Amino acid sequence: MSNTADLTNTIAELKKENKELRKGIFELTVKVRWFEEQFHLNQKRQFGTSSERSDDLQLQLFNEAEAEAKPLPAEPTLEEITYKRRKQRGHREAMLKDLQVETIEYELPEEEQICSCCGGPLHEMSVEVRQEIKIIPAQAKVIKHVRHVYACRRCENEGITTPIVTAPMPNPVLKGGLASPSAMAYIMTQKYVYSLPLYRQEQQLSRMGLELSRQTLANWMIHGANKWLKPLYETMHKQLLKEDILHADETTLQVLRESGRKAESQSYMWVYRTGRYSSPIVLYDYQQTRAGTHPREFLSGYKGYLHVDGYSGYNEMPDITLVGCWAHARRKFDEALKILPPDSRSADVAARQGLEFCNQLFAIERDLEDATPDERCQARLERSRPVLDAFLAWLNDQSSKALPKSAFGRAAAYCLNQWDKLGAFMHDGRLEISNNRSERAIKPFVIGRKNWLFANTPRGAEASAIIYSIIETAKENGLNPFAYLCHVFEKMPNIDIEDPAAIENLLPYSTSLPETCKTTR
Repeated sequence: MSNTADLTNTIAELKKENKELRKGIFELTVKVRWFEEQFHLNQKRQFGTSSERSDDLQLQLFNEAEAEAKPLPAEPTLEEITYKRRKQRGHREAMLKDLQVETIEYELPEEEQICSCCGGPLHEMSVEVRQEIKIIPAQAKVIKHVRHVYACRRCENEGITTPIVTAPMPNPVLKGGLASPSAMAYIMTQKYVYSLPLYRQEQQLSRMGLELSRQTLANWMIHGANKWLKPLYETMHKQLLKEDILHADETTLQVLRESGRKAESQSYMWVYRTGRYSSPIVLYDYQQTRAGTHPREFLSGYKGYLHVDGYSGYNEMPDITLVGCWAHARRKFDEALKILPPDSRSADVAARQGLEFCNQLFAIERDLEDATPDERCQARLERSRPVLDAFLAWLNDQSSKALPKSAFGRAAAYCLNQWDKLGAFMHDGRLEISNNRSERAIKPFVIGRKNWLFANTPRGAEASAIIYSIIETAKENGLNPFAYLCHVFEKMPNIDIEDPAAIENLLPYSTSLPETCKTTR
């Protein structure tokens, strides 16, 4: 009996050990697959194309997609070869039409206008014209403001008091400094439009004969932002809060001298902007953390829709309906597909099926690009709603099969967790299916950050947020950033900046701006 009992115990222990080993093998397999996915994904990010475009031949996998497809024309029996030839003449004339023209005439002297054959006079038969583009580099010159003061000679000799009259002169953009409106606008444009760091501008100016330190240039930027651009920023912030559709996003920023923080600590630049049916307003906001308190404070008093990504920091904002981003959802399925072995990417795998559901929604939105908001809302109910219902049923089915930590498992979980936000675009035809609008708005800052890398102080980061806000809003409204900043820095020192009407006239979307502020493209 004892042998039988021992054998039974041994079998039970072996079964238990086998179960634990199987569990361990499963967990290790999941980890290995996760690491493999991360390895392939990093390789793709480092060496592969960043495009998320799908193969058009793989677009139609489901009945819903076939219902959305447009009938294709009959295939030609012979190969058709089409091409477009650029009309160089028309293209060139259109490109040059707004540029200043300098004409240089080449004529023979009168004494040489004699025929070499008979000695008779020559007449002008025709002209030949050659056009070139002349580039004039930035030049620096000194502007002396000489103000004359007048007095009455008679009162000086006979009167008790002598009236003194001073000729009017515009106030400077920086008292006691060398900065002119154009100089301040130029330095700002070079850094915040063309991403040229101040130390490179310092070298550039030195070669022009100007020994201006980067510290001086930084002081110009901070003064211009805080003194003159901040009133515009604050007015646009008030206008932003009156809208009912906004977009938001955030990205990292390194600020070296933040109080109580290490130099390598990550800070954040948040961006908030209006939707496609409002006057473009783009506002940046520097903060030390990514805490959800920052958007709640910046958008305090706002009521409406807010396009966001999946970051939880935007949750629990009062009186705000969050609208999710299908571009983020699609990107996760695209990544899950691209890390598969090459021979599996064209197969009807789950990652491709999820990607195609997203593609169907984007295809519908492209068809509705020119529709009115009401037309778009109705068409979404008819065309997008069946796709959403089918996608949700598919996600619920796949969630029980997918490995939670796999790329596909995370993509499916993201969509399920964000489903209410992802479906919110159905509420209003003015809403967008993605948050790409705010991603495009924050991209200039990301490009600039790659060049100047960090901000030295919080004051500099705050000034950068203001300057980026003014410049990007100006660009969105079709203005030339340099010309617009010149206009602002010429006018602001000479108006009452406490007067809302005066500030309104200088906003980037004001109809009172001169034509010289507008871009030619």
